[in-house]
Amino acid sequence: MNHAARTPTIPFWLRWLIPAVLVVGWVAIAGVGGPTFGRLDEVSSNDQASFLPAGAEATEAREWQQKFQDSGEVPAVVVIESGSALTPAQLGTAAGLKAALEDLQLGSTVVGPVPSQDRKAVQYIVSVAAAEPADAVEELRNEVRAAAPDGMQIFVTGPAGLAADLTGAFAGIDGILLLVALAAVFIILLVVYRSLLLPFAVLLTSVFALCAAILLVFGMAKAGWIQLNGQSQGILSILVIGAATDYALLYVARFREALEHTANRTAAALAAWRASFAPILASGATVAIALLCLLFSDLNSNKALGPVAAAGIVCSLVASLTLLPAFAALLGRAAFWPFRPRLLPDEAHEPELTTGLEGQRGLWRATGTLVSRRPRTVWVASVLLLVAASAGILQLKANGVPQTAVILSASNAVDGQDALARHFDAGSGSPAVIVASQGKAGEVLETVKATSGVGAAYLLAEGGAPITGAPGTPASPEVRDGRVLLNATLDFAADSDAAENAVAAMRTSVKSVDPGALVGGVTATALDTNTTAQRDLATIIPVVLAVILLILMVLLRSVLAPVLLVASVVLSYAAAMGVSALVFNNILGFPGADATVPLFGFVFLVALGVDYNIFLISRVREESLKHGTRPGILRGLGVTGGVITSAGVVLAATFAALGVIPIMFLVQLAFIVAFGVLLDTVLVRSLLVPALAYDLGRRIWWPGKLSRPEAQEASKLEGRAEVSIR
Repeated sequence: MNHAARTPTIPFWLRWLIPAVLVVGWVAIAGVGGPTFGRLDEVSSNDQASFLPAGAEATEAREWQQKFQDSGEVPAVVVIESGSALTPAQLGTAAGLKAALEDLQLGSTVVGPVPSQDRKAVQYIVSVAAAEPADAVEELRNEVRAAAPDGMQIFVTGPAGLAADLTGAFAGIDGILLLVALAAVFIILLVVYRSLLLPFAVLLTSVFALCAAILLVFGMAKAGWIQLNGQSQGILSILVIGAATDYALLYVARFREALEHTANRTAAALAAWRASFAPILASGATVAIALLCLLFSDLNSNKALGPVAAAGIVCSLVASLTLLPAFAALLGRAAFWPFRPRLLPDEAHEPELTTGLEGQRGLWRATGTLVSRRPRTVWVASVLLLVAASAGILQLKANGVPQTAVILSASNAVDGQDALARHFDAGSGSPAVIVASQGKAGEVLETVKATSGVGAAYLLAEGGAPITGAPGTPASPEVRDGRVLLNATLDFAADSDAAENAVAAMRTSVKSVDPGALVGGVTATALDTNTTAQRDLATIIPVVLAVILLILMVLLRSVLAPVLLVASVVLSYAAAMGVSALVFNNILGFPGADATVPLFGFVFLVALGVDYNIFLISRVREESLKHGTRPGILRGLGVTGGVITSAGVVLAATFAALGVIPIMFLVQLAFIVAFGVLLDTVLVRSLLVPALAYDLGRRIWWPGKLSRPEAQEASKLEGRAEVSIR
């Protein structure tokens, strides 16, 4: 064996200096980004504004409402409930609570006490600052528990209470989420590599990438470019850890191959970098651009997630192409200890392929054999299985869920909504808000009162006091820029379908009287969010598909292959959504799904599924240039099968970690992406795509050069010449 010929002389600056500088540079980034992780709360908000549809009527109504209420307050509803009718003494104690609530100075008004008709409950409506509802709600709960009559059930609910409990569901979860994801990845890497050092190198790459992403996102949020919320934070951590580990797996696989060809660790690290640079760059760019397509959404929450997630992908890509190669160059074969790759003899390098199965063994040889012997049977059976799974998508109820169903953990605010419904008008505390022209105020008020589903309606005076006609109430409404404000209490719970229907009817009837009138409030926001989410599906999905298709065409220099790959990803997505719908409805018992779930599931599954397409097909193209298309397909499948499967398991495990956050949307997204990635990895990328490509042969590269017979022969000759020169 002539190992010396394969041990090039590498200068000192390349062997030690550059890798060391890269490691030190990334350690410095982590030193700044790590502590910034704990400061994200400074630029993060879970209030309603971070989720509102940007151009919807409810958003415009909210902006007008804030002109009337300069403090931007939101209502908290205090409910004191008894198992029996309250005695006069208990009612007196409850009435005395008003002074204590006013002394807290949480907002401009305290309305109440309002006893229920059955005399078993009283309620207060307390305005609290929207900026920090969690702190205000906690103060309210403590005060009411201390001052309320003995033996009473105490609840603080309404928009402020629900927002506070939503914030509480995210509180402290980032650290737990990150630990769960890292632990899952570490265990998988130990199994895959059977090495002690390499999993730490890969995890450090992922963690340092996350630190860089946090710095970038913190800066964007601080500058006011994006609206960061707890939902985006959780997805960012998972996405960066999963993506960086996926890219690392591809690089490490190439590094192991290179160590079998050379005794020099730096040369191997550089060879692996050159071989993995194009597919990693193409994968990262594709995912980042696909995520940026969320900027076309009219939902603020979607707009925010686009650049946040794209920033995470870019940092994952850069870390995988700089920090990990630096670790590889410094560690060499020691990274794989105790199972170090051996330097193969010269004759073992690049065997001439006739079938593509040469040198393969185990699972991937068996898979390649199946694909080569019955390609059409394999891909047709795979398609039929995916189509059958897709049928479940017809049962997907992604038209929004009640706000009280969003939080899966114990919630005082959710329990309070139930108490409200038992004793008061179901929409109490979350009224519809109508902004009307001053000259049309009387007509609008009468029209609102006549709308089916409206229990009460009234104009608002300065400070938000209702004008009801009762003695002592204000006589004239507050006017701003020729507009007045009205409230309407609905007969239905604010987050119910019946309430949304009432708001839709109210909008129609009000605009017939005052075309410029606006109807907003909690129910209107939910209605507009669901409508906008449905519209986003029709807008963003074609854009994402077009972007991915163009990138694949440039990368593969083909038209047919990218079209088939994108079609396979879309079919895989449909199957994942179909199975998810059955699980949500029949196993987990969810009342439905958030309207944004299908879009988020699509963007993540399609964008991340393309990662595996690129990993596989770029290697297939490389092998096809050397050996011809069909042998190249089997060779590419064999050498990337383990990498793609490991990457899929890692990504599925990291997204599954989102399930630790007790928010229905994130639990559903965790299942959809985890299941979809495994389905894509095990069935689509291992059987469907290789079998379809094998069946088509060189036509898969149409209209590129590789689709022509003479080009195939020339490529094979060139490939063999390269092997003989080595």
